[in-house]
Amino acid sequence: MSTAAPSDPAIVSNSTDALFRPFQLERLQLANRIVMAPMTRSQSPGGIPGEDVAAYYRRRAEGGVGLIITEGTYVDHPAAGFDPNVPRFYGGPALDGWRRVVEQVHAAGGRIFPQLWHVGMLISQGLTPGAGITPIGPQSATQADIDSIIDAYAKGARDAKALGFDGVELHCAHGYLIDQFFWETTNQRTDRYGGDLASRTRFAAEIVQQVRKSVGPDFPVVLRWSHWKLQNYEAKLVRDPQELERFLQPLVDAGVDAFHCSTRRFWEPEFSGSNLNLAGWTKKLTGKPAITVGAVTLNEDVMTSFGTTNTANVTGIDDLLERLGRDEFDLVAIGRSLIVNPAWPGIVRRGALSELRPFHRSALAQLV
Repeated sequence: MSTAAPSDPAIVSNSTDALFRPFQLERLQLANRIVMAPMTRSQSPGGIPGEDVAAYYRRRAEGGVGLIITEGTYVDHPAAGFDPNVPRFYGGPALDGWRRVVEQVHAAGGRIFPQLWHVGMLISQGLTPGAGITPIGPQSATQADIDSIIDAYAKGARDAKALGFDGVELHCAHGYLIDQFFWETTNQRTDRYGGDLASRTRFAAEIVQQVRKSVGPDFPVVLRWSHWKLQNYEAKLVRDPQELERFLQPLVDAGVDAFHCSTRRFWEPEFSGSNLNLAGWTKKLTGKPAITVGAVTLNEDVMTSFGTTNTANVTGIDDLLERLGRDEFDLVAIGRSLIVNPAWPGIVRRGALSELRPFHRSALAQLV
């Protein structure tokens, strides 16, 4: 497979109009197809997002992003996560901080979803669980644990709606808790939450059902999923379109409004015999809106630029525009390039990709 985006940043031969068409996600009107991808920043001391976090998101809304999805936020469960600088989505001070974020983004004309997160057994390097708190994974989770985690997601979604967020995203990717239930390597349960592919989706489906009950029918619920895991970049949940449909259908039935399909390189086809990427196949099989993501306008995938190279240089966008123009997917999530280019939408709309700054890992050290 190709490991570099295939076009020159100095040349934009296709119209960028496809990126700037409005989009209707349920009853939510988005100004364009550009989404800010969720990116962990660990810049919220004590788990409380401050004014700098609000300003950071506001700048991206002012830059023209149609929808912002926040960094992962810990749900209200003791083992949800152990980084003291990752924002929580519970407790008065943290929720007050998120209210200010929403106010700032809306004041700039933007739309914003929180991403709700539980890390499960995947603990960040260098971090340790709090005293007396044991990480929870598929094998160790009791029914009481499962019920309490489902309730925590539903509570988070309900709070998101009360705070004025425009929808919510559930983090079900990259080897974290919900994905640990999806993946047969980490889920060896023999009860109703383990076994075949459909059974391994049950935990996620029950979370979606409770979230839907807590927010009603008109509040958008997005589910982010991936094949790749932080533990295994080559992992696969499914191996053909038939398996993919069996995986996705229970989630659709539970109430997912859109899927955020996390890949490391958006341009790579998902299955042989078709050029459709993961978002393309997900949309084709479910009929639900799909968000694509993965090294848009950058030449290195996210994990390579965080490790091997520390850098990702600017590339072209023609392939993305062609795919979006034929509605292979509906929305495009931009990650690292938005960290260093808050005005990414305007720069791209002018066809001035040469003005985009390359990404360097040092940009993660502060919010700008």
